[in-house]
Amino acid sequence: MNITVLTGGVGGARFLLGVKEFVGLPAFGGPDSPPAPEGSGTVTAVVNTADDIRLHGLQVCTDLDSCLYTLAGISDLERGWGRKGETWSVSEELAGYGAEAPWFSLGDRDIATHLIRTRMLDAGYPLGQVTAALAARWRPGATLLPMTEDRVETHVVVDDPEAQDGSLVALHFQEWWIRYGAALPAHSITPIGAEESRPAPGVLDAIAGADLVLFAPSNPVVSIGTVLAVPGIADAVRATSAPVVGVSPLIGGAPVRGHADSCLAAIKVDSTAEAVGRHYGGRSEGGLLDGWLIAESDSATIPGVKVGRAPLLMTDPSATAAMVAACLELTR
Repeated sequence: MNITVLTGGVGGARFLLGVKEFVGLPAFGGPDSPPAPEGSGTVTAVVNTADDIRLHGLQVCTDLDSCLYTLAGISDLERGWGRKGETWSVSEELAGYGAEAPWFSLGDRDIATHLIRTRMLDAGYPLGQVTAALAARWRPGATLLPMTEDRVETHVVVDDPEAQDGSLVALHFQEWWIRYGAALPAHSITPIGAEESRPAPGVLDAIAGADLVLFAPSNPVVSIGTVLAVPGIADAVRATSAPVVGVSPLIGGAPVRGHADSCLAAIKVDSTAEAVGRHYGGRSEGGLLDGWLIAESDSATIPGVKVGRAPLLMTDPSATAAMVAACLELTR
């Protein structure tokens, strides 16, 4: 089976571990990982890039790196992001110069990734080829495709926290998410540049040629939503012959991690499994989904969509693979 996953964020990266296990691949890759077992399927991830940010002259692709590090088995699972065994000498030196962004520190090993990426981008290589070059070292066992090679940045409009006159300010998503913990109510969340962007090479083919298309339990607004904002991707999802199944990012009306509820409030969508499923909509009704997997404690009725229930805590790759099996069952 060939599965294409629209994904973003740490949760989306962990979901990919279960997708790999489901198709017969080792959940964790790495430089020393063996070739794929004979008869195993393939996994292609279309990854959000609207969270990318330039820091200290380096291009940081947070979601691509989360997927790469997690699938290669080198991510810091305790911290939830970045490399395990990380050191922080560069960040400490930057802080000594007063030049560190204290709400977004880069570890030394992580900086090496960003240095290589930035050098290749500045040399003219497109982001898809750069991502493939990074993956050639770490062998994540899945194909990682940026949603686009064009510049797209999610900006969040909030009341200016530095002003007392009610004026508004647009923050880069990362500043709103990390520095302010998404606690500043968002007036709007917009992927700037998405309307002019194009899907990266391979994205539309991966959706059209899949046996199953999955929406990871990633943030519906700033992860899945930004992927779908790239012209042509939503149309490809509607047109694919493969069944399309989404996994709810909410359990009991709350995100397992992150601030998806704050993002949903900005687009006037309730933080419930049903509301998010209706936000995506059924393919037979002009939307995107054929199936919608929700937590056992939740309920949802979505026109044109078959709803299933399963445990949604991704405690390990096997538990997550069971979620993928439940998604497939919805298509039968």
